[in-house]
Amino acid sequence: MKSVNVIELKKMMDEGHDFKLIDVREQNEYDLVNLGAELIPVSEVGNNIDKFPKDKKVVVYCRSGARSGQVILALETQLGYDNLYNLEGGILAWAKEIDPSLPSY
Repeated sequence: MKSVNVIELKKMMDEGHDFKLIDVREQNEYDLVNLGAELIPVSEVGNNIDKFPKDKKVVVYCRSGARSGQVILALETQLGYDNLYNLEGGILAWAKEIDPSLPSY
């Protein structure tokens, strides 16, 4: 599974790279803290496959990287995706390394 760390993601955002950012946490987690990604909770991924483009880099994240990793593994093995990247450490790593003002939970 391919991945990016929070420093690489911050650079991609700052430089305006063409990629999609998807958050697979639950609505209450997203409401607490988010990176402006499209919210598609794990339980809704199957009904929103069309929101995972195959023609550009897609970075998927959750709280720690576990749920997003499961989503990526499923999409890669079942649907042949090869452009998905897991955010290492998830939003917890972002809060720790990029923006310590964000709440950790």
